[in-house]
This record gives sequence, C-alpha cells and structure tokens, in this order.
Amino acid sequence: MSKILLVEDDSHQQLLYQEELSAEGYEVFCASTGKEAIEQAEKVQPDLVVMDISMPGMDGIEAMGRILGQDNKIPVILNTAYASYKDNFMSWSADAYVIKSSDLTELKTTISKVLGQPKGDKE
Repeated sequence: MSKILLVEDDSHQQLLYQEELSAEGYEVFCASTGKEAIEQAEKVQPDLVVMDISMPGMDGIEAMGRILGQDNKIPVILNTAYASYKDNFMSWSADAYVIKSSDLTELKTTISKVLGQPKGDKE
C-alpha cells in the first residue's frame, strides 16, 4: 500500500481527499500547513506528496523545496486552484500539476501515473 502525504489547509477538502484516496487503497497521512508537511514527510517517509500551494504561513512551493531537500526521490503533485502557478519556475520541480476540481478523477489518475514511474521520468 502506497503512503500519500496530503497537504491541504481546507479541512473539508482534506477530508474529501483523504476519504477518496483511502477508498482507492492508499494509506493517507494529512498535514494542514507547510511546517506540518515537512515534519510528516520526515516521520512518515511517504511514497508521494500531494501539495496545496496557497496556505497560510509557509506556502506549498517552499514546503516542497524543503521536503525535496530532505529526500529528492519523493514525487510531488502540486494540487491547487490557481493555474497561474504552473508557469512559476519554482513549481517545475514537482512531478505533476493538477488544478483542483470537485471531480477527483484527474488527481487520482495522476497519482497512479506518478507512483508508477521512477523519479526523473517526468512527462
């Protein structure tokens, strides 16, 4: 069972994602802030991080950088409501970029795809 670290500051979305991803057979660990994400990543050693970008305090881009600084083999999917971050070069170290939607099909497909390929084989 793959371990996913879900980083989402909206508690309702976090619960929805956690339930949906658990139903897909993943073990899901949650963090609500960038600081929590860094701590959880070190403790849990996830197989994948799904990271929101816009969060209070430390944003997802900075948290992703710190997590990858600890272990650059962890794939990261940026999951945000803002398409504009896709053009930000700071987001390019992510393995995938998914725009938030009430339909989680794209996110689930992307998770499956990213977990199935070695780090560095980005499309």
